[in-house]
Amino acid sequence: MKVTLQNEAGLTKVVKVGFSWTTFFFGFFPALFRGDLKWAAIMFIIEAILGSFTLGIGAWISGVVFSFVYNKIYIKELIEKGYKPADETAKAQLEQKQILSPTA
Repeated sequence: MKVTLQNEAGLTKVVKVGFSWTTFFFGFFPALFRGDLKWAAIMFIIEAILGSFTLGIGAWISGVVFSFVYNKIYIKELIEKGYKPADETAKAQLEQKQILSPTA
């Protein structure tokens, strides 16, 4: 499912909620292409370190873990930067997935 977030200037972003298939298949590259350099660097470093010690298996495992959490991390950072759900449906979906608290 996708939700639309909007900031005060009217800029909107459509973001996916839930499992990140792009992170699963492409590792840190989706974060890099989204402009999320902090998390792209974190994922790259963790995958490089774990992969070097485990002949690549550790990088694959960390990629699977990030696939489950990256979209949630990305949405939370957008909310911290001033983005808000564009409509009540988006707000309800974010509350259901416990990304947004009901009081926000």
